[in-house]
Amino acid sequence: MLILLPPSEGKTGPRSGRPLDLSSLTLADDDAVTAARAELLPRLAEASARPDALDILGVGASLADEVAANTRLLTAPSAPARKVYTGVLFEALDLASLSPAATRRAASDVLVFSALFGATTAGDRIPAYRLPVGARLPGMPGLAAWWRPRLAPALDGYAEARGGVVVDCRSGGYAAQWKAPAERSLAVDVFQLRAGRRTVVSHFAKHTRGLVARALLEAGSRAAGTPATAADVVARAGDGGVPGQRWEVELVPPTGRKAGSLQVILPEE
Repeated sequence: MLILLPPSEGKTGPRSGRPLDLSSLTLADDDAVTAARAELLPRLAEASARPDALDILGVGASLADEVAANTRLLTAPSAPARKVYTGVLFEALDLASLSPAATRRAASDVLVFSALFGATTAGDRIPAYRLPVGARLPGMPGLAAWWRPRLAPALDGYAEARGGVVVDCRSGGYAAQWKAPAERSLAVDVFQLRAGRRTVVSHFAKHTRGLVARALLEAGSRAAGTPATAADVVARAGDGGVPGQRWEVELVPPTGRKAGSLQVILPEE
């Protein structure tokens, strides 16, 4: 099983720790990925030092200090990504409280995508940075399109080595950075029942995806073992990630070159 997560745009900057070491990151043995990371860091620093940096990165004046920090990423303290990413999804996933067995699985079964590093594990040490995947750095195409050919060979091999189903909790540009094999992939789609009808939700989607990821990681701690098929994923995802909570979960199987969908239906509010 492989679980794909987006980053959180909000991050907690480490106060201490050794600086970023690109050679220590997951996929560092792939020359194209390491070269891409090494190219983006100075490009981001240069863009972040410009007078129009906020416009380039598409952020407001309240984030000016975070943008300025992009100019110091090579010397800034780093920490495991699980401590740097602190948004809604990661709060729900709560990696720090996983059982020992689930923690071991998360170390290799979870990949976090980002506009700056491509894809890392939750244990990779990174600094806090500000770079939305929708930003357009000067002289570059869109970041999702830029990363796609650089990530594909490395991640195709990574996914093949892991085997089993790929559960995709990403959306938008982060989902476009790499397309997993469609016949093995399930995107996590979240719906809310309102007056008996399903409606797409955005407010609780990240939170729900974090709980789904948690439920799947913890599932392997039980006798049934790690989810290996789409049917396994459906059975375990309904646990909701917390005791006493169950969701309605439906499977839309992959068809041809189109990935499948794990549809989570939240109850009436």
